[in-house]
This record gives sequence, C-alpha cells and structure tokens, in this order.
Amino acid sequence: MKASELRAKSAEELNQEVLSLTKAQFGLRMQKATQQLSNTSQMRKVRRDIARAKTVLTEKGAK
Repeated sequence: MKASELRAKSAEELNQEVLSLTKAQFGLRMQKATQQLSNTSQMRKVRRDIARAKTVLTEKGAK
C-alpha cells in the first residue's frame, strides 16, 4: 500500500486500516508459529504497512 493512497483516507478510515493490518499481522504470526506460513516476506510487508498508516495518522494529527 502506498502512502499516497493512505493520505487520501480520513483519520477514521486509517484507524480501521491499522486495526485490520494488526489482525492480519497476528494471523501471520500464528501461521508462522504453527509452521503453516510459506511466504515469510508477508510479515515484513504487513509490518511496514502498519508503520506507514500510523505515520500518515500522525501527520494528519499534526496539521
């Protein structure tokens, strides 16, 4: 997900995005723990998407 896509969303939508990404991250962690996760690069992508969304949220709060 690109930062420009996130900047187009409202603060409430961004909070929902962070929540859904956090749930996805939890699911990936559980898959990794049970050795069902084949593509471990997904964890990195989700973690960075969470960081991007939180960064945009902080930017919107500062304005």
